Amino acid sequence: MKKMVEFFYVDAFTTETFGGNPAGVIPHAENLTDEEMLKIANELNLSETAFLLPSKNEKADYQIKYFTPTKEVDFCGHATLGTAWLMASKYNWIDKDEKIIFESNIGLIPVKWITENNHLTSVSMTQVRPHVKSIDISPEVVSDLVGLDETDIDDRYPIKIANTGVPHLMVPVKTRHAIDQAEPKLNELKKMNHHFNISTTHLFTFDTNGEFDIYTRDFCPNIGIDEDPVTGAANGALGGYLYLENILAQQQKHQLVIGQGHTINRPGTLYVTITPDGENAVIEVAGAAVVSIEGKILL
Repeated sequence: MKKMVEFFYVDAFTTETFGGNPAGVIPHAENLTDEEMLKIANELNLSETAFLLPSKNEKADYQIKYFTPTKEVDFCGHATLGTAWLMASKYNWIDKDEKIIFESNIGLIPVKWITENNHLTSVSMTQVRPHVKSIDISPEVVSDLVGLDETDIDDRYPIKIANTGVPHLMVPVKTRHAIDQAEPKLNELKKMNHHFNISTTHLFTFDTNGEFDIYTRDFCPNIGIDEDPVTGAANGALGGYLYLENILAQQQKHQLVIGQGHTINRPGTLYVTITPDGENAVIEVAGAAVVSIEGKILL
């Protein structure tokens, strides 16, 4: 007898269908093997698909697993946000509690609801504490790999690896135009990311003409994705990098509006809150979502 698996496409970090970053969500994955999850993620062919299972952790509501079309990954921001939005809006979790807590490979991820006039407007996930580390690579090499001129790199800020769950290479760029024109050498970039154990290469700039605080673009061939449209994990890590590197004033709370996805016609908006906490900071990444497709898979 075949298994029938319910699935959803949820467009994260947008209020418009077919905007933002689409994630697959499987809300009932308790009878699936890891091999079946990978096959489903490959079939849905989105950057990540999230699978919910019962959790043995008393502090968690569900265990969450993430798969790209080619492999399991430890954390995915937009799939977490999309899953929480689906659970709040379609499965009525918003009536049960003020938040939902997922148990992931990187630890517990609490996601809270943000409402206006009793209407869900966005959800906000708290990521693990940020940290940054240096990388032995030259701006010349990085610029060549991501398809920029070396003069496009903004040398006021360091190229470093930042992490709020998974590692991302932070690449400061002078202008949004340069980011939009970047044409990465994906095969070579994949090798570099694999060598340094980097999930994605994250370009960012403060040059936004006032539309956002920061504009970003994210390449991730090392995990089977050429370009991720709107990246919750990488932009959360970016917030931690900006704080820990003293690019943003420390011991002050910061709320950033970040735009991403415009180059590939999947525009999205993220809201990153950085709250000082001793020598480190608490990083929250928020946004809206839209359920765009739902259906059933027969296994």
